Amino acid sequence: MAPARTKTSARRPAARKAVKSRAKPSQAARKSAAAPAKRASQIFRVSHHNEEDFDGGLRRYAKYRDLGMAKATSGMVQAHVIRFVPPCRPAEVSKLHYHDVEFQMIYVLKGWIKTELDGQGAHVMRPGSAWIQPPKIKHKVLDYSDDAEVLEIVLPANFETVELDS
Repeated sequence: MAPARTKTSARRPAARKAVKSRAKPSQAARKSAAAPAKRASQIFRVSHHNEEDFDGGLRRYAKYRDLGMAKATSGMVQAHVIRFVPPCRPAEVSKLHYHDVEFQMIYVLKGWIKTELDGQGAHVMRPGSAWIQPPKIKHKVLDYSDDAEVLEIVLPANFETVELDS
C-alpha cells in the first residue's frame, strides 16, 4: 500500500480592495494634515566635560551638569548629567514623585542606581542600562553607589516635579 500523501500549498491571504471614503475632508482638515507642527529653531551646541560645571539643582543629593540643550533647542529638550552625592541616605532620596514631561530617558554612565517605578517594581541599573520613564509615572530612588552618574534627557526642557506622600 502506498503511503498517504499530504498536499501542502502556500496560500496567500486574499487581496483586499481599498475602500474609498465617500465623505470628503473639510478644507481645514486637509490643511492641518498637510502642514506638520512647526518646531522651534535649533542651534549648534557642544558641551565639553568640566568639573566646575556640576552644580546643585532639583535635589540636594545630586549635582547637575547642564549640557546646554535647552538653549540650543529653544526649550524643546533638556539634557544633563546627574552625579549623585555620596553617601546615599535612603530617608532623603526615597521620596515618591513624578515629572510632568512628554519624554524622559535615563542612561547610566558610572556606578549603579536602584530605582522603583509604579507598576514596574525595583530595578538596579548599571553602566550601559537605559530606561524610559513614561510621563507622570510615580517613582523613587532607593539607593545608589558612591560613584553613580547618569545622563538624563527630558522633553520639554522646563517641567514640573510633583512630590507625593509615600
